[in-house]
Order: sequence, then structure tokens, then C-alpha cells
Amino acid sequence: MYRRVAIIGGGAAAAALLSELLERQLPQPLHLDWYTGGDTPARGVAYGTRSDRHLLNVRAASMSMFAGKPRGFLDFAQRGDHTIAGTDFLPRRLYGDYLESEVERALERAREAGHDVRVRPLLVDALVPENDGVTVIHGEESSRVDAAVLAIGSLPPQPLGGVSDAALESGRYVTEPWSFLAAAKPDERPLKVVLIGLGLTAVDVLLELSMLWPNARFEALSRHGLLPEAHLEAASAPADDSSDLIEAMREAPEIRRWIRLLREAIAQSNDWRTVVDSLRPHTPSLWAALPQEERSRFLRHARWAWERVRHRMPPQVMTAMQALEAGGKLHRRRGRLQAVDVTDHGLHLQVRSTDDGSIETMDADLVIQTVGLNTDVRRTRHPLVRQLTTNGHLAPDPLGLGFTATTEGRLQRGDATWPHFYAIGTLLRGVLWESTAMPEIRQQARQLADRLLEE
Repeated sequence: MYRRVAIIGGGAAAAALLSELLERQLPQPLHLDWYTGGDTPARGVAYGTRSDRHLLNVRAASMSMFAGKPRGFLDFAQRGDHTIAGTDFLPRRLYGDYLESEVERALERAREAGHDVRVRPLLVDALVPENDGVTVIHGEESSRVDAAVLAIGSLPPQPLGGVSDAALESGRYVTEPWSFLAAAKPDERPLKVVLIGLGLTAVDVLLELSMLWPNARFEALSRHGLLPEAHLEAASAPADDSSDLIEAMREAPEIRRWIRLLREAIAQSNDWRTVVDSLRPHTPSLWAALPQEERSRFLRHARWAWERVRHRMPPQVMTAMQALEAGGKLHRRRGRLQAVDVTDHGLHLQVRSTDDGSIETMDADLVIQTVGLNTDVRRTRHPLVRQLTTNGHLAPDPLGLGFTATTEGRLQRGDATWPHFYAIGTLLRGVLWESTAMPEIRQQARQLADRLLEE
């Protein structure tokens, strides 16, 4: 087993791995350095919200931190409220509380077992992987570890093309919606707010700001102008394991063929959600079967459709969105952002319509970019990621989906695989595709903990 391990990142993926490592009965003490980056350990961006309007988009019974303890989160939630059911969609704030409590419990176990665990609220400036270990550098200090794990989540959002420097400097164009929401105050003005993107992040922004800003009007722009789909009120399970569908997809790894197969399967099912959900355990192997050209075709033409049916809203959130639209507070628009600049009164936008290609204009008091996760390590201002790519230690995924790696999470440099340098979570999308939700993260954490403690 590795005796000295560094975990870089302060979010849920890092917390899950730390807890898995400390859950085991080990023959000798373990030295763990957890570099949280200064954030609240365990919560990260995903669960840092304090608003009860921001709900998990997975039912409580499926959100345990541990693959081997499926009732973990549900038991935690029910200790505070015995009326909670496993089918409920609970606040992400509560899930953050659960993660923090599990980390506290893991650290207490570590003290009792004699492990040396250091929670360090520091940013790592550089990592230098070698064949026999990894050097971790922060400030003027450096330390050598047997293995290191990148668990930094998604990268900071980058402004979209066409956004002027003046628009960014004005503060009226927001690229990081979560820090903006954390500081947002009630406002009675009749503001016009434009959202760029219509995924789950946009939904959370709309839920919060529509309450804080009762007189605001919101316009949401996306390529297809569609909100995410919603879960059913009652939980449903596939009628079968879709083995015939999975086998047919594996035999023909081609996006157009897959779309036809999915449409046929949906036509024969009681609800399309059961077909989509049946693919979840098989997604990594199906993604691995796709040639690079087909992956690129999927990202260009089908990604938007997959994301809105795969990552769905709780039904009560869909009801809230429908109420905003019915009340005239939300209008959805189809188009692509071309340019944003400053005017005397706010921001001026140019939008290319996806219906006829014409250029339309919009004015706004505020524009919030809500386009989803950023995983493109080739174009990021994240200092550690830039150091790893600039120095040639790691290779970017050619489609902008994190780093190249093996399916076990070992990071790569060209054709070479680092034996002691791993990743978990979002930056493995290039090799696993589905690598952002807790059900996938906890499986990765369990398997990676096994690997670290066996070798």
C-alpha cells in the first residue's frame, strides 16, 4: 500500500476518497495530506449553497457518500426529520451538511487509529509526477508523497467568445454564478436579466433570483431554448436490464445508429426515463467503445439532448419554472450569443437565431453565464492545471473533456501512464463521460481507495 498520499481538492469527490481511505482497517498507519484550497472542506462549489430552493436532482436514497452504505444520506436526513422518504429530492445544503459530518467522523476514526491526516487549507502551486512518486509544491514548501490524486472538480468558467473586456470589467457580465448568488441581496428594481444557457445551473439561478428580485424579468438564451426534463413524481425502475439494447449499441458504436436504437427502445417502453436510466451503469464502457470521431459528433449534435434527459429537475422545480413562465417573468429564446458590449444603460447583446440565422439584438441590466461545467484544461486560468499542462506533465483530452487517463483514473502524458498520479471526478469525463454525479463519484472513490491501499 501507499504510505503517504496527497489529495488535492476540497469538494465532494475529495471528501469521498478521504473517507473511503480512512474507513478501512489498515495494517499500518497512513499519512494523508488533504489540500482543500481554502474552501469549506467537503462542500466545494456543488454543495456550498445555503439556499433551500436549490435541490439535489437525485433522490435521497441514491445519494450516499459510500458505495457500501446505500442508506448513508437518507439515515442522516431522517435523523433530523423522520418524515423524509427515500424518494424525496432534498436541499443541496443538507447534503453539504452530511458530507461535512462524514468527514468529521472519518477524521475522528483516523485519530483513534493513529493515522496522520493533515487538512491543509492551501492551494497547491505545482505537482511534479515521477515514476516513483509525486512532489507537491505550495509556496516555498515542497513535500514528497507516494501517490497524489487530483480531485479539483470542474474548472473556473471562461467568458464566452464575443464578450468584450469592457463588459467583463463592468461587473454586469457574470461568469461565476455561484459566487454571485452567494452575495446577491434583495432588490425591488425592475431589472432585465439575461441568462446564457438553460441547464440545471440556470434553473438554480432563476429559482433564487426570482425570489430575491420580485420585479425582475428573465430571458434565457440557449441553442434550443429548452429546459431540462423533469423526474416523475414517483420513482420508476426499468422493466428489464435493457441488455438487448446495450448489446446492440456495443455492436454498432456509431451515434446515428445509437439514436435510432434509443428511439426504438423508448417507443416500446412505458416511459423514456427508464430507458435512459438503464444506460447509466454501462455508460463508461459504451463511451470507451466510441471512436474519437463519433465522440466528437456526439458532442456537436447530441450532447445537448442527452444532458437535458439525463440530468433532470425534481418535479417541484419544474412546477416552479412553469409558474415563472406562466407569470411572464421568464421567457426562453433560441439562439447563440455572438457579442456582448457595454452601453450607457447596461449591456447590449447580439444573438444569432437558430431558427433562421438572423442577427437579433437584446439589451440587459445584467447577463449571467450559466453554460454548465468547464472541463477544457487547454483553455483555463486554473494555476495548477496550467502548470501541469504547460510543463507537459499531463495531456489534455483532445475534445476538451479534462485530462487523458486510464479508466482506473491513472493520469497520462502522451502514451505514458503515471504509476502514482491519479484523478477522480469531473476531469475524467474524457475517459468515462459520466463522471460528475455522486453515484459515479462514490464508485470511483471506492475503487481508487482499493487501488491505493493494495499497491
